[in-house]
Amino acid sequence: MSLLFKKKPVMREGVHVFMSVEDGDFKNIVFGVVSGVDGNKIGVNGVIVNPIGLKNKVQQQKAGPRSIEILENPTPDNCILALVYRVEYDDFAQEVDLDQKQVLIIPPRVYSVLDGWVRECIPEMINQILSLPAGDEQDQAKRVLRQKRDSLMDKNLKRTLYSVSRSLKILN
Repeated sequence: MSLLFKKKPVMREGVHVFMSVEDGDFKNIVFGVVSGVDGNKIGVNGVIVNPIGLKNKVQQQKAGPRSIEILENPTPDNCILALVYRVEYDDFAQEVDLDQKQVLIIPPRVYSVLDGWVRECIPEMINQILSLPAGDEQDQAKRVLRQKRDSLMDKNLKRTLYSVSRSLKILN
């Protein structure tokens, strides 16, 4: 089938979505699955993530303008950078009004990477490496992260972890 005739994704039950939710000066990240559609309202079941580590870095003035931009306007493309430091997350199950909230449809593989990143506790592992001084403890934390990477079954998640680790220069 030609890409010219490919249909635009439609908001319907089972579609993966991404949105942000106000939290003071910054926003939290929500990704999930549409559980129902009723006119301009949809049910979303998923995860809400508070990138507390990056928020703390910004408040301590240890982060640049890109970090502030990510916290003020998270997108499916830039939010992985907000999930490098410590995060808090919880289940999210709410009705969302599409007239009042921007909800983006995301591909299942993007959802899988974001969900796996949080549920596999990767932010905590990376944060531990970044916060430890060079030495035996940091080396052990790197070994644990490397083992986690090698044991991941989702190749997109594995690739993303490799890319982020490489850009942070924390894994060989």
